[in-house]
Amino acid sequence: MRVAIVGPAFPYKGGGARHTTELAHRLAAAGHDVVIESWRAQYPSFLYPGQQTISEPEGEPFPGTRRRLDWRRPDGWWRTGRALRSSDLVVLVVLSTVQVPSYLGILAGLRGRTPVVALCHNVLPHERKPYDEPLMRRLLRKVDGVLVHTEAQAELARTLTGRPVRVAEMAAHLPTATAAAPGDGKVRRRLLFFGIVRPYKGLDVLLRALAEGPDDVALTVAGEFWGGLDETRELIRSLDLTSRVELRPGYVPAADVPGLFAAADALVLPYRTATASQNVWMAHEQGLPVIATDVGGFTSQIRDGVDGLICRPDDVASLASALRRFYEPGEPERLRSGVRPVDHGPLWAAYLDALTGN
Repeated sequence: MRVAIVGPAFPYKGGGARHTTELAHRLAAAGHDVVIESWRAQYPSFLYPGQQTISEPEGEPFPGTRRRLDWRRPDGWWRTGRALRSSDLVVLVVLSTVQVPSYLGILAGLRGRTPVVALCHNVLPHERKPYDEPLMRRLLRKVDGVLVHTEAQAELARTLTGRPVRVAEMAAHLPTATAAAPGDGKVRRRLLFFGIVRPYKGLDVLLRALAEGPDDVALTVAGEFWGGLDETRELIRSLDLTSRVELRPGYVPAADVPGLFAAADALVLPYRTATASQNVWMAHEQGLPVIATDVGGFTSQIRDGVDGLICRPDDVASLASALRRFYEPGEPERLRSGVRPVDHGPLWAAYLDALTGN
């Protein structure tokens, strides 16, 4: 089968680009003829305040990658669609509604000649604007099928389109430079918040819970702050946490991940909402248990009381209780001993079957 994947790839960074690239590698290994149609310029910088591209790839780049798409050139969207008419399947990787106009241009160029699947990492954004739902409804009604990563996202997609919606658990697409750093088994009394800092990820809830939890536990916050640092710094000051919270703003290169995780006892994911996340898999690859809220796919990735703890979302008291439970005598060591990296081969096989309609 000739498969064209339209989505970000290196030099773009982050989970979306890694997933697109890993998907291409997996499809090619399964015997398909694969190309990635990626971007020279994906969208204006004011729509993505973080760092968009990187100089070193986070994994093995896919050799069949073309970078012809440009948000400033709608004529190029149509030409790309026309060029893909000979494909047996076109996969539109949907990370944001910002992509929808270009994808509609590609669909116009395809003119219905090729089956199209919208692979939605997020059917709608966590923090929505009035235009998000109309744009996504228009896109999903023009494709032939939709693939999402959770049943909740499938239910949402079905409110926007009558097209077939399939669900496949998102398998790992981790940075290749994340081999676990050697551990000494010591309890460090330090937790880690990792990744882009946005309101839906609940860092403010974690900081308030930290103030109510064990008073000798520290926190490292490593990632890009989309809304700036001022509000977070003021909250830290007001909670008297200045000596206990280390801020490491900015993109974290893959080479720095092992040391960052090795310095913590657990990864904390205090999300208010979630769809699918690689951070649980990443923590487990590093041998770390995870404390997370009961949202998205976290409860299917974490065995509560075995390799992590689950608490209620947007609930300071519930998270503070989980932190206290985690640091009961012997618990960090016990939960760490329960961590087992997952064999992602079967997950990827099921994912490819769902995508290609097998």
